Amino acid sequence: MFYVHMMLLLIIIFIGIRHGGIAFGLLGGLGVTILAFVFGITPGHPPISVMLIILSVVAASATLEATGGLKLLVRFAERLMRKHPNQIVFLGPLCTYSLTVLVGTGHSVYPLLPVIYDVAYKRGIRPERPMAISSVASQMGITASPIAAAAAVVMATAVDNHLDIGLVDVLMVTIPATFCGLMAACTWSLKRGKDLDKDPEFKERCKDPEFVKELEDEDPGDGSNDGIDKNAKKGLTIFILGIATVVFVAMFGKDLGLLPKGVKMSVGIQFLMLAVGAIILVTTKVQPKRIVHSNVFIAGMTAVIIIFGIAWMSDTIISFHKAYLIDMVRDIVHSHPWAFAIAMFVVSVFLKSQAAVLTIMLPLGFSLGIPPKVLIGVLPACYAYFFFPFYPSDLAAITFDRTGTTRIGKYVLNHSFIIPGFIGVTTATVVGYFISMAVHQTF
Repeated sequence: MFYVHMMLLLIIIFIGIRHGGIAFGLLGGLGVTILAFVFGITPGHPPISVMLIILSVVAASATLEATGGLKLLVRFAERLMRKHPNQIVFLGPLCTYSLTVLVGTGHSVYPLLPVIYDVAYKRGIRPERPMAISSVASQMGITASPIAAAAAVVMATAVDNHLDIGLVDVLMVTIPATFCGLMAACTWSLKRGKDLDKDPEFKERCKDPEFVKELEDEDPGDGSNDGIDKNAKKGLTIFILGIATVVFVAMFGKDLGLLPKGVKMSVGIQFLMLAVGAIILVTTKVQPKRIVHSNVFIAGMTAVIIIFGIAWMSDTIISFHKAYLIDMVRDIVHSHPWAFAIAMFVVSVFLKSQAAVLTIMLPLGFSLGIPPKVLIGVLPACYAYFFFPFYPSDLAAITFDRTGTTRIGKYVLNHSFIIPGFIGVTTATVVGYFISMAVHQTF
């Protein structure tokens, strides 16, 4: 029956891929319904703690976007890239990575992509070089963010398994690991493809006057702060101070007694981020309806429903077949615990949410007896949805690159993102594994 139930899960996932977005969550709920009424299985536990953390972080980040603070961050990044255009292959991805780390969502990348394209094109640099890795970098920053759901999933799952894993324990591994992976992928991207002036396909397209006109039409701007008011600066300042507070409490809260006795850090993140959003709201007087119509809010609510449905269905199957699963793979993971990274990677290829992947896989990892330091070390492997080039940030990069160098290949899988994605994630996972084995001796 395990294989029957897994086939049902795969069918749900493949149908979800066809429809995209919120469909994963809705179909996951349908899967739980079928498991309960057709197969008589008691539903597992929906990931309430993870969903609440995502809601609180999204509420704060969406409030920041409503003030114009997110736009201000983009302007700072744009100014930096235009000041050093020759370094765009490194600066573009570093800016998208940093923005994700700061606001906790990779969906903040979209305003930066046309800027990265414009800087590269005007400097004669093949836009594919910074564009592809910039999209990948925006997702690699998820596990390195103190307010993204990924770190919270680790902490919440650890508490369920009676382990004391804090935010700092996660970030001290994921930040250097993903940064090293990013640098490796950027370095490879420096010489990828032919320069524009030597690319026969681009030169052939330039014979079309309409194509040349399209290349020159759009002007993304010059990085000035026109249209950004003082509320944006105020909102951004409060948001950054709020993140600093979360990190400080995570690092020293236990020693200094900052959190009430018995309050978990995962819960602390929830009320602290709601408080950050509230302070921004009150001090800037932003209209609440602007918050719920922001891009961050829409993307965040979609992520919550995806995790709600698909992770609930997965937990139902795993909980019901836990004994069988443990017996089946115990010898493999005991001999090669790092192989768990491959399993996470494969799941992420189909499930386009790192928080959802971790919500499904980490409980299984703990049940299999994999050492916590190994699980922390291989966290970067939960990002693999660059494998198929249909993630929104990848499609946006393809759209914004009007030269056509960033693209989906003739055979689909030979697209612009797959090699920098593999280099970045593989390097980050290997580096993370060795860092975690070195620094987490007590786990």
